[in-house]
This record gives sequence, structure tokens and C-alpha cells, in this order.
Amino acid sequence: MAADPAPATGHRRARVVRSQVPLRERIGRIIRSRELLTGMIRKELKVKYKNSVLGFAWSLLNPLLYLVVFYVAFDLILGSGVPAFPIWLLSGLLVWNLFSTGLASATGSVVGNAALVKKVAFSREVLPLAAIGSALVHFFLQGLVLLAVLVVVRWNVAWSYLVLLPLALVALLVLAAGLGILLSAVNVRLRDTQHFLELALLAWFWMTPVVYQFELVGGRRTGSGGVPWSSYAFMANPVTPVVIVFQRALYGRTINTEAAAGSGQLLPSWGVGGYLAYLGLTLGVGLIAALVGLRVFGRSEADFAEEL
Repeated sequence: MAADPAPATGHRRARVVRSQVPLRERIGRIIRSRELLTGMIRKELKVKYKNSVLGFAWSLLNPLLYLVVFYVAFDLILGSGVPAFPIWLLSGLLVWNLFSTGLASATGSVVGNAALVKKVAFSREVLPLAAIGSALVHFFLQGLVLLAVLVVVRWNVAWSYLVLLPLALVALLVLAAGLGILLSAVNVRLRDTQHFLELALLAWFWMTPVVYQFELVGGRRTGSGGVPWSSYAFMANPVTPVVIVFQRALYGRTINTEAAAGSGQLLPSWGVGGYLAYLGLTLGVGLIAALVGLRVFGRSEADFAEEL
């Protein structure tokens, strides 16, 4: 929300509130608020672990708990057949945790900071972005768990694909930020949004190849053995390209050499360019979500104080 000074009348200056701030100006305000954003991220981290004995250690325990549960369920009981299943799982799970945690926190960020929104004039988009930033810090902390596993077992990563990881991370952050800004504005008026999102993220998780191989779904062909149409449908999920890029780079294998002949495909046998193309689609979807989110946020921002 921007405020324009008006001519003084009497002893006080009137301030005219404008909700329709041009998109370019709105983006510029966010960039100029980077120090505020950094401070809000620190606040998010401090509040989350306030009066906690373990503090940031909880960030490391979270993926470890998931690892134990999914390892027992999918590898020991159901027999996933994926060699070094913990490395496979963590490669995709850390990506999903970043996306889901950041998006869920961003959606409730404006409502959760209602007192601040009603009293202080600032770029409100900082609130969902700070939630995403906090999730990113946890992502790097949790990544230490995976890094330690890779070092201890001396796992051979796919070095040529590591260059894709920064772009994959940026694409995921843009997607999460765009959806977070959009849903945080909608959630102010429709509080059911954050509850619906919990169910949506649960379904979204199982539509993303985190605990199962991409090729189980994406590699299926038509009855005549033609084009693998399910691959294109599966890749319509914008989180999928990011997950499989991390798996391709960190897990480093596309074929399960321990499986029977013809049944051991884990990931697509694309080159760097193939994975890069799908990352471009994810980034494109994220940019569209960000533009739509900023416009919706701008139109709704003037009513925040009243709705909260």
C-alpha cells in the first residue's frame, strides 16, 4: 500500500492511500525492502524456536524422522528396490520440504502478523517472502544431513548435473514465492484457504516422485508402445522437474543395475539440456504465479486492515 502526501489542511497533513500501485513500482519497493526482509527472516527463525532447548537442531531431526519412517515403510516393508534408498529419498524430500513448508507459512503470514499490518506502513509482500526465506534457511540446514551421508558413504554424485541445482532452486523459490504472495492475500478474506492448502499439499506430495521412481508413472507408454504421454502429464506438476533434477544430480543414477533386465529405470535418461528445458517450464510457471500474485495482492492490500 502506498501513501501520497496531500496539501496540509489545518494542523495535520492528510495521506491518501493508493491500492493500485503499478507492478514495476511494487517490485521496486520489495527490492528496496531487502533489509526489512532480512530482519523479518531472522524474526521468523527466532519466534519458531523461542524457548526451545534443541533450537535449530529440530531442522535436522525433521528429515531424519521422515527418513526413518519412509525407509521402513517403502524399503523394508514394501520393498522399493531402489539401491541406497535413503540418499534417493533425501534428494527429493528436502526439495519438497522447502516448497511445502515455505508455501504453508507464506499463506498464513499476513493473518499471523495482523497487529503489525494494522499499525505499521511497509511493503506487505515482505511477510510471505520472509516465510519463504525462513524455509530456505531450514533447507540449507537439512541439506547438511544429506551432505554428511554422501561424504560418509563416499557416494558418487553426477558432477555434470550439479550445475543445474542453483537454477532448480531459483525456479522452486520463484514458484513458492508467487503462490505464497497470491494465497496470503486470498487467505485474509477467505480463512479456509490455509486449511484447504494443507489437504492440497498432501495430495500434491503423492503426485510428486519423492518416495517412488519417476519412471513408475512418467515412463509408462500407450498400449501400442507409442509415445510416453504420461511423462508429459506427470511433468505438468511444476515441482516434479526440480525434484528429479536434485535426484539426478545427487543420487547420480538413472538405472537400477540390481533390478531385472528392462525393469530398472529410475529416472529419465535425458542429457543436461532435457532437464534444463523442464526447469525452464517450472520457472515460467513460477513467474506467471508471481505476476498474478502481485496483482491480486495489490488489489487486496487496501482492505487488509479492515479484514484483519
